[in-house]
Amino acid sequence: MDETVVLALTGELDHDTAAPLKEALATHTGPRRRIVVDCAGLRFCDSTGLNVLLRARLRMLDEGGRLDLAGLGPPVDRMFEITGALSVFRVYENTAAALADCPAAGVPAPEGS
Repeated sequence: MDETVVLALTGELDHDTAAPLKEALATHTGPRRRIVVDCAGLRFCDSTGLNVLLRARLRMLDEGGRLDLAGLGPPVDRMFEITGALSVFRVYENTAAALADCPAAGVPAPEGS
């Protein structure tokens, strides 16, 4: 990846608060880019927030980029687990771990990542 952007989320990600994340993700989507969404400060995520992240992930993959998650804490982690979303995202313990795992340019992520 040529560029990595970290987006740090705090508070709640739901219908009323998803628009700024959606805009930030759209701004940083692009070929050979990687977005790490730092969820360590996120206390809640509903289906709207999850859909924003899932759609951004697909858009990134279509454009040759990647979207990863870091720092999922309860209950956010539990919601991702229940919905099966954990199986489609590459999830890291924290942002430092995500940034340390910097894939070589041109090497695709594993299937389902």
